[in-house]
Amino acid sequence: MRWFVRGDVDGFFGLALDNLVQLLLIDTLCRFVLGFSDDLLYGHVLPGVAVSLLLGNLFYAWQARRLGAATGRDDVCALPYGINTVSLFGHVFLVMLPARLAAEAAGAADPARVAWTAGLAACVGSGLIEFAGAFVAERVRRATPRAALLATLSGIALTFIALGFLFRTYAHPIVGLATFGVVMLTYFGRVRFRGGLPGGLVAVLLGTLLAWMTGLAPTGDAPARGAELFLPRGAWGALGEAFSGGMLLTYVSVIVPMGLFNLIGSLQNIESADAAGDAFPERSSLAVNGLGTLAAACFGSVFPTTLYIGHPGWKAMGARAGYSVLNGVFMTVVCLTGVLPHIVRVVPIDAGMAIVLWIGLVITAQAFQATPRRHAPAVVLGVMPGVAAWGAITAKNALRAAGWGTPDGPAFDANASELVQGFARSDTWIEGAFALEQGFIFTSMILAAVAVAIIERRFLQGAIWCAIGAALSAVGLMHSYAWTAGDTVLRFFDGADPGGFLAHTSPWAAGYLAMGAVLLLARWITTPAADGGLEDEGARAGDR
Repeated sequence: MRWFVRGDVDGFFGLALDNLVQLLLIDTLCRFVLGFSDDLLYGHVLPGVAVSLLLGNLFYAWQARRLGAATGRDDVCALPYGINTVSLFGHVFLVMLPARLAAEAAGAADPARVAWTAGLAACVGSGLIEFAGAFVAERVRRATPRAALLATLSGIALTFIALGFLFRTYAHPIVGLATFGVVMLTYFGRVRFRGGLPGGLVAVLLGTLLAWMTGLAPTGDAPARGAELFLPRGAWGALGEAFSGGMLLTYVSVIVPMGLFNLIGSLQNIESADAAGDAFPERSSLAVNGLGTLAAACFGSVFPTTLYIGHPGWKAMGARAGYSVLNGVFMTVVCLTGVLPHIVRVVPIDAGMAIVLWIGLVITAQAFQATPRRHAPAVVLGVMPGVAAWGAITAKNALRAAGWGTPDGPAFDANASELVQGFARSDTWIEGAFALEQGFIFTSMILAAVAVAIIERRFLQGAIWCAIGAALSAVGLMHSYAWTAGDTVLRFFDGADPGGFLAHTSPWAAGYLAMGAVLLLARWITTPAADGGLEDEGARAGDR
């Protein structure tokens, strides 16, 4: 098996473009949402990204060659690998942005650094889960219904990824709709452009051209500095701050489920590769993915890595081991030489946003396509907490835009009753939205799992999931929130005033226990419907 074949060039364009879009997102979100300085972004975060991408891509290329040598084949395709898109958005909007806002409200001297340390803690936590999970991944996957896992991802993808970029698409419709048309042609229509040009490359080139024609590019002033070398530096001091400050515990409701989803998603992608003819060992593949995330955090990156979906597509394109090597080297050069701001200025995020919008759509659709049809209601239920969380965050952003929660405006915590009553007058139960926002990833998993158990008439199993929900609510990992000057944040039990805390969390814990009691009694107080219920009705609708 050769290191490089012609198909590796096509595979490289597709994978490198995907990773480059992630870098464009990192640059935009870190600078404009989190307020990272150039030194923090280009001196710490991106070099850490380079370390993780280079190590992982080289390993999976070597792994493909090793499998080829062991089987005597020359058509083995390396597992695609890169930055986890879902975790990218999750760490920005669910970990680092809340940390920055809380630091600003507390009067911290450098809120951006506080956000960075929180992101490092989340990245370490995710990496530990991914690495440890390599030894028990299959057992975890069997214990959790697929609908519960995929619905949770769908809620994040639909709101924090797809809807945000759909807004941006219609804010700049010439660029947005034209490039989205190219992406849909390529990936939904399953066609290829003449000359073998990858659809993603065509979309970015067209988007860049239209952005320059419509005035969206160049963006901002020309970077003051040219290309220069930024060598990776250890982030040990910041990691020490993160752990001593209890960041892991503060954001555990985001870190744990997202780490598990990354683990399970990577496992499913290994299974997908196996179905395509390339049987890679699960343990080493997952362990190296976890080590890549840990290496990222140790050198300053706040973004976990993952095994990408789409191995059968790269394999059909003719990619083998070389495309992974090319991708790792290219991403390393971009991250370490400081050329990303020049790329961002010339190629605005609008040029590649159609690809990210497509990713959000595919992740959302997968929850319905990869689960039994009768579980569709469970998927919808599992999506709803993510939508609610996004709505709560949007509502708070609107309040801040109107001056609430800002240094010169009224504070949330001093006017909580007025805010709640104001929303109630429009029949908006904002308290429920704020409760759903806290730990919504856990809520999504639990509600979807309960729904699957009920659909399958496994009522004891559903009651157990309800008990888990009650326990998580009781300790503050779900629903419990506290008002701050400019936000509502998770209120986790810290040992202080246990009576007051329990009184605050008990309504949600009691609610889950009541639901569980109903399920435990269902065996004696219900009988199966004569017509089979929703499943039979769905079958009849399908027949029609």
